[in-house]
Amino acid sequence: MTLQLAAVMDPIGTIDFRKDTTLSILLAAQARGMELYHVLQSDLYLDRGRTGARMQPLTVADDPRGWYRLGEPVDRPLAEMDVVLMRKDPPFDTDYLHATYLLELAAAEGTLVVNDPRALRDCNEKLAVAWFPELAPPTLVAAGAARILAFLEEHRDIILKPLDSMGGASVFRLRLDDPNRNVIIETLTRHGRRQVMAQRFIPEVAETGDKRILLVGGEPLPRALARIPAPGETRANLATGGRGVGVELTSRDREICARVGPELARRGILFAGLDVIGGWLTEVNVTSPTGARQLEAEFGLDVGGRLLDAVTARLGAGTARRAP
Repeated sequence: MTLQLAAVMDPIGTIDFRKDTTLSILLAAQARGMELYHVLQSDLYLDRGRTGARMQPLTVADDPRGWYRLGEPVDRPLAEMDVVLMRKDPPFDTDYLHATYLLELAAAEGTLVVNDPRALRDCNEKLAVAWFPELAPPTLVAAGAARILAFLEEHRDIILKPLDSMGGASVFRLRLDDPNRNVIIETLTRHGRRQVMAQRFIPEVAETGDKRILLVGGEPLPRALARIPAPGETRANLATGGRGVGVELTSRDREICARVGPELARRGILFAGLDVIGGWLTEVNVTSPTGARQLEAEFGLDVGGRLLDAVTARLGAGTARRAP
């Protein structure tokens, strides 16, 4: 029986063909004969106690001139899907939160949702490092300017960032002598009304980069993507001009994965991306981890296939599950 997979994602026509990990997963799923559907977060609904979505049949291609084709929209119960991939990019806002509640209902109906909706709510990509304080650099989460300034006074060079963004958006490097320090703190905290994260700046980012280590079922892939900041830039994110370089995992990387991976798997996070700088865990990405396309191109890794191996194992050796 053909497996049916629905991907909840941003509009597929807007993705970056060269970098989008969701496309890697969809290509691997199609190669295995799965039937694909494209779903926007706003297309999810609940009707008389059953979850559904307005979805479009999807065909994908590894071709930058045209990587997708969408069919006519149909309304389908999510319970008819074998797998729902939740790959909507942050921000993790109220709409995203509501989507996880709908997907949790779909999971209760028997559909495998990747990643687990409850885990998506519990695992804030910035705050999750608090589960592993021994692996993280000195970290503060606060809204009050006085507390943030005291942290800056102690460490003298810090990174300040929102708790709900991605791709390096609104991330500041703040030094003790920065004349704009007060206004930066006021802006990010909305004058003390919003918590932000501060972490001690890790200078190794300029040389060894910000590593993205992908985990499938709690186990790391054998290579990582080190994102090196562009000249004159602190942020290493590819979205801000960082350069991606494939690297071997170090013993410290494997130590971090051995500590973090089983806990994420226990919580239902089948696919995750750890950010590691200078041997320190800085973020745990669970909403829509990226890096697969680059690792596949450089090392021939089948990242999408490895995730689908884990998915089909969960489904029961590839046997489709259907709601009654």
